[in-house]
Amino acid sequence: MKTRLVLIIAIFAQASGMVLLSRGMKHIAALDAANPAGLLHMGLQAAQTPTVLLGTLLLMVFLALYATALSWADLSYVLPATSFGYIVNVAFGHYFLNESVSLARWIGTFLIALGVLLVSRTDHERSHGVRRMA
Repeated sequence: MKTRLVLIIAIFAQASGMVLLSRGMKHIAALDAANPAGLLHMGLQAAQTPTVLLGTLLLMVFLALYATALSWADLSYVLPATSFGYIVNVAFGHYFLNESVSLARWIGTFLIALGVLLVSRTDHERSHGVRRMA
């Protein structure tokens, strides 16, 4: 149960972080369109933009929670379970960024959801043995 809760929080932290990062970077790119210095200037602006910084912080929260989940459960469970984030990302992009999402993209997203549902019904606690890589 704790693994699932951590993964749910991680997924929403990741999706929220991506929305904020996308919004902030699109704003910076719009301002920087005429600047020939380009990438360096954009990076400096991003480092000073609250939306980008908050998005980056939420992505760091995701990474910490993801690592925690990996300490409790197998990668073969955690990785597919976090793919539910694709669904949340598409929905967040549509609702918070006003992105147009085609029917084909929604169908693909729901196919991912079906796969996640199948994987999440399996046992997710750590296997008895941890194999060392040769």
